Order: sequence, then C-alpha cells, then structure tokens
Amino acid sequence: MKKLILVSALILATPAWAQDEAEPVAPADAAAATTAADPGPVLAPIEFGGPEPLTIDTGEAQHVFLAEIATTPEQLARGLMGRETLDPDAAMLFVYMPPRRASMWMENTLVSLDLLFIREDGTVVKLIANAQPGSHRSLGSDFDVAAVLEIAGGRAAELGIRPGAILRDEAYGSLVTDSAAVEAPETTENEDAAAPESPSEAQ
Repeated sequence: MKKLILVSALILATPAWAQDEAEPVAPADAAAATTAADPGPVLAPIEFGGPEPLTIDTGEAQHVFLAEIATTPEQLARGLMGRETLDPDAAMLFVYMPPRRASMWMENTLVSLDLLFIREDGTVVKLIANAQPGSHRSLGSDFDVAAVLEIAGGRAAELGIRPGAILRDEAYGSLVTDSAAVEAPETTENEDAAAPESPSEAQ
C-alpha cells in the first residue's frame, strides 16, 4: 500500500511539460494542432509577391527555393497560415525594412516550419527548426533582421543550412531595397510565424 501511495505521489509531482519530452524536439510550445474535427477559422485568400527563386549558400552547396514574398502588413500577418502542405523547395520570405527584431508564431499554421532569420547582407543569423504547428509561443530573432525565410520543417537539417549560410541571390537585395518604402508596424509579428504576440502580429 505504501508503495502504491509513493508511485501515485510521484505521478502527481511530475510537471505537465514532461509529457512533451517524447515529442520531436522543437522550439515551439506543445499547443494543440488543428484537427479535421476542428479545422480552425476559414481564411480569406490573399495574394503574395513572387514567387521568386532565392539561393541559400551553405559554403558546401547552394540550394534554390521558390519563395512567395510577404512585405505588406496583411501579407506579414498571414504568412503560411492555413496551408496543408509545403513543397520541399517552396518557401515564404518575410521582408522587414528597416531591419528590426522580428517575432513569429505558429497560429493557424498546419505544417511544421524551419525559420531562417536573415540580416540585410543575406547572412543567416539564427535558425529555429521544426517550429510546431498551432503554437502560440513567440519565436524571436534576437537580432535586427531584414527578412525571415520559412521553409518546410526539417529541410534545413537535410540540406546542411545553419547560421552563417548566406542568401546570395540578387533578387534578395532588390526585395530589401524595394521594401524600404513598405514599413509594417513595429508590433507586427509574422503569423504562422506571422502574427503578433498579442494573438496576431506579423513577424
């Protein structure tokens, strides 16, 4: 009987987050993902810029992604929300001018994503891998960045992309320059990674 009481006490003392240790390692919270029974809000379609081919140079290889472009507050707030799939070489580029600290979350996002935080010179300064669908956790850049590139979860590891890689494509420089006149609100945070910390910012 004493043994049973001790086991029960240990179970009750286990912190709630311990159950997440068996999940794939991800920087986002374990917020419930949208299910077929609860498909989430219906999102009105919106148009993005591009797609543009963008090249990431790891120093060992170059990888081309076909990226949709988000520059307006509406585009930044929507991001990849509501997408049920993302092709391995598809991406979305969020452009911030002037550069600033970006903060993303995974609200209404149905697929896992890798987030590459990129300086104005094209250098990847931070990578968040396998951000969890549906999470409300704020995923911050920690540095001033000019862009965030979102790709399918796990692709950065597959391709050897890590901080220090460079977005070398000439199109990137043009996008940054052209976006200087389109400045989103400071509080904007990208929702799929594109919404605010108060439930709806854009990154």
